[in-house]
This record gives sequence, structure tokens and C-alpha cells, in this order.
Amino acid sequence: METGNALAERIADRRAGVGDPRALVGELRRALVLVPVADGGLWTAEFGGVRWICGFTDEAALARFAQARDGGDGRTTAQEWEFAELRGARLLDEIVPAIGVPAGVAINVADPEGSMLFPPSVGIVPDAVAVDADVRQGRAV
Repeated sequence: METGNALAERIADRRAGVGDPRALVGELRRALVLVPVADGGLWTAEFGGVRWICGFTDEAALARFAQARDGGDGRTTAQEWEFAELRGARLLDEIVPAIGVPAGVAINVADPEGSMLFPPSVGIVPDAVAVDADVRQGRAV
């Protein structure tokens, strides 16, 4: 299985203050991301008025999330959670717009030092669903 190890490396670079943010978005678009499935849909969380699709760069990152959700008892593994393997471009270009509310992608949310948010902004998601599209085009909201 091809996973998002290159994505995890680009995230680490950005968190260290180096690397190009556009290259990071490009890496997300190319990466296969593991997204837990719950109640017949992709796992999402609401925070700050944004619906976040929770994705993971590999099974180890997903397992840390599963353990945190299950109380951190160390008995839960990623294999015990159903997940979809999706290309980041599909998340950004198809799934985010289909949600119908401001939405973005949150990667490796159980890893405080390795997580990254990809908000619903121009250059990340399609302009039609970017919350800052009017401002970027010179039209104040």
C-alpha cells in the first residue's frame, strides 16, 4: 500500500518552518490518505465552524487516533477500524465540495507534533467552496 510518508515528511518540514506551502498541498493531492469510516460515511469532526475530514498518512498514525478515541488503552489497532484509502486530490476536489458546508482536511490529528490542517481556502480547495474566495478576488464580504 502506497501511503503518505512523503506527506508526513513535508508536514514535518512546514512545522519546522521550512518548505513551500504549495508543495505541501501538492503532496497532499498526490498522497493516499487513510480516512476512517463511521456510520456509513467518512469520519469528520466539527471545529471552528469547519467540518474537518480526518485523514492519516499511514496505519500507525490511524492507530494512534484509534487508541486516543478508545481511551488510550493501547489495545486498539488501525486494523480494527474500517477505513477508506483515498487520494488527497479526491478529498479536496470532490468530497470537500460535496459536504455542503465549509470543510477541510485534517491530517494526523492524534499527533500533536505531526498534524496539519488544510482549511477551505483558495489554493487548497476549489474556489467555489473556499471561504476566502471573495476576499482573494478583491471583493470584500
